Amino acid sequence: MNISAPRTSESSAHERLYRNLRGRIMLGLLPPGQPLTLRGLAAEHRVSMTPAREAVRRLVAEGALTLSSSGRITTPELSVERIEELAALRALIEPELATRALPRAHQALIDRLALINAAIGEAAEAHDAVGYIRTNLEFHRTLYLRAQAPAMLAILETVWLQLGPTMRALYGRVKRQEPPRHHRMILASLRAGDEPGLRLAVRADVTHGLRHLSQN
Repeated sequence: MNISAPRTSESSAHERLYRNLRGRIMLGLLPPGQPLTLRGLAAEHRVSMTPAREAVRRLVAEGALTLSSSGRITTPELSVERIEELAALRALIEPELATRALPRAHQALIDRLALINAAIGEAAEAHDAVGYIRTNLEFHRTLYLRAQAPAMLAILETVWLQLGPTMRALYGRVKRQEPPRHHRMILASLRAGDEPGLRLAVRADVTHGLRHLSQN
């Protein structure tokens, strides 16, 4: 018991650090190219170097952090080609998840999505970039959970994770004042049970914003 306790504690510390840092990256709380150090992460989260190293290893594997040959750790700075690749993945995966969710998109879910969309609008009016990104991801995740396709959703979340810092930079450029207009189309398609319309609306929604980045 005494031998295994430190390992359990270390594993728990690693998981907390991993989830905290993962959430910050996905929400764009760390800008593109932000340098990080194992020592700094360990000190910030009051853990030893081992949990910090393991958390960084996992995030590098997910594409949320980059590790240079010299050992430098940073958040991703995405090239235009990389943005287009990730946008293409979103355009493939998200319409499929939405379509799979459609048979289980009952009125209670649609009402929930409408409330989340209103919260997106409030964040936009308040110029709350992190709140906007958080509620926008919540809108999509709430719908896609009804697809009952956990492997597909897990892949999608790694795409969101890689795009997090870049999406925050995008928000600063476009200065949104309202929810994404394609969300209204998504809600309308869900209410109508319109699968082709839903696919089109989701695809337009996930590619529209990223187009701004590839054009700059």
